[in-house]
Amino acid sequence: MTILVTGGAGYIGSHTVRQLRDAGRDVVVLDSLELGHEAALLGADLVVGDIADQDLVTSLCNERDVTSVIHFAAYKSVGESMTDPVRYFTNNVTGSTMLIEAVMKAGVDQFVFSSSAAVYGNPDTVPVTETSALRPESVYAETKAMIECVLMWMGETRGLRSVCLRYFNAAGASFDSRIGEDWSVTTNLVPIVMKATLGKRGPLEVFGNDYPTRDGTGERDYIHVVDLADAHVKAIDYLATGKPSVACNVGTGKGSTVLEVLNATKRISGHDVPHVFSPRRAGDPTQVYADPRYAEETLGWKARFGLEEIIETAWAWHSTHVDGYA
Repeated sequence: MTILVTGGAGYIGSHTVRQLRDAGRDVVVLDSLELGHEAALLGADLVVGDIADQDLVTSLCNERDVTSVIHFAAYKSVGESMTDPVRYFTNNVTGSTMLIEAVMKAGVDQFVFSSSAAVYGNPDTVPVTETSALRPESVYAETKAMIECVLMWMGETRGLRSVCLRYFNAAGASFDSRIGEDWSVTTNLVPIVMKATLGKRGPLEVFGNDYPTRDGTGERDYIHVVDLADAHVKAIDYLATGKPSVACNVGTGKGSTVLEVLNATKRISGHDVPHVFSPRRAGDPTQVYADPRYAEETLGWKARFGLEEIIETAWAWHSTHVDGYA
């Protein structure tokens, strides 16, 4: 009984693979290595290939006795998705649909999907619950909502059971600094803050300091990547008991402002974070943070770490891996 992890050599995928292996699970990773790094797998079994290669996927599932899938493999830049939408629909939607068909052909009926809180768009109220309206505001977010829909209908028509995990803002690195985020391929705030602090880029641009928040800057829910990895393990365990498909928010239930992230970085690193203020960006919400109670009730999962641990582990990783996995 093996777990197939697509995109397992990426940031969140590699932390999840490590946690699964530490728990004694049999894991095989399918990754194109376009954006992932073999070194991040710390010796886990890797098959280099495309999720859209149905013959490869089906034979891999059969040969390795795959019983469940965790699907990370996707492009995830919001900005790029708006300038190159075909690339995102082709990989994230067509590729994922072909993957789903291939694993089902091999008899797999348990599927954990890496979704996103971006499916909610700019929510009317916070905290965001799973019953909040889905209103994607980017091609990237739309691709996540579309695959959630595909999984729902595959459940209705073919018996596939799935857990869709709607991530908030993943951040941080492993506590031993062996794996972390590659800042060369991300637009996430925390690695960009680290890059500016280490002098590897110009000052951070803070969009808006006139929001009605504690300090005028936007507020988001940052979740430690180790906590996020644990949510996937819990989702696999949930499906293994035969329970029905669900979608869960994966966040802390608490927001941190941009300036709070910068201040924590300064305190922990001992260095100023060069930054400038710019006008608000159109469409950026004031506050977005999760109501994580459903994940706790359903999966038995709850975040253990906060902003302090996120910044501590991110700084330890980036300050010692300025060239990433190179």
